[in-house]
Amino acid sequence: MKKACPYCGGIHSRGEVCTQKPAEKNASSAADLFRSSYEWKAKREYIMRRDKYLCQACLHGIGGKIRLCNEELSVHHIRPLKTNFELRLDEKNLITLCRFHHEKAESGEISAEKLLKIL
Repeated sequence: MKKACPYCGGIHSRGEVCTQKPAEKNASSAADLFRSSYEWKAKREYIMRRDKYLCQACLHGIGGKIRLCNEELSVHHIRPLKTNFELRLDEKNLITLCRFHHEKAESGEISAEKLLKIL
C-alpha cells in the first residue's frame, strides 16, 4: 500500500522514509538543559528577589519614563548563554526585565552596556 508524502508531495510505499524528511532534533543544547536545571531555577528566583520583583529597565527609565513594573518578569542574561555559557550563573550578568524590555534586550535595541550600568 502506498501513501502521500507530506515532505515532497510524492507517493511512497508504507515504511519508506522520504529523503526530504527533515532530521529529527533529539539532542538538547547545553543552554536548553541548563534552563531546566535546579541551579538555574534557584538563581533566577534569587535574582528576582534581589531586584525586588521589578523590571530594572522600567525602574531606571530606559526607553521612556520611570515606572514600577512587576508584570511578565523574567531574568535576562546580559551576555548571552550562547556565547558566554561560563557566565550563566554570574549575578553581574543577570537582570530582571519585563517582557517588553526583555524582547528589546534580546533584539539588541537595548545594549548590554546599558544594562550593565544599571547593575
